[in-house]
Amino acid sequence: MAPALIEAARGRFDRLLADRGYDSNAIRSTIAAQGAEVVIPSTRSRKSPISYDRDAYRARNLVERLWCRLKDWRRIATRYDKLAANYMAGVFLAAVITFWCD
Repeated sequence: MAPALIEAARGRFDRLLADRGYDSNAIRSTIAAQGAEVVIPSTRSRKSPISYDRDAYRARNLVERLWCRLKDWRRIATRYDKLAANYMAGVFLAAVITFWCD
């Protein structure tokens, strides 16, 4: 599913951050073909590790923590809303409330 999502987002990103599970030559070449920077650490099974921007990868945890907090909201975790616009409105509302209360 990842290559299809990357193709759908063509031109909308300059850098793609992902974890080791997405370390494949096909995904890396798809991202590079779009002219974006690949920030994916190599799996341990690679014979020669591929370098990546460690500082950018460390910033990825901010997004991971945000989604972890948003999943505390049942409506967001289970995706009750049928329309994407309504779902995103709920995500924004929960993010604002979570940010405001912390």
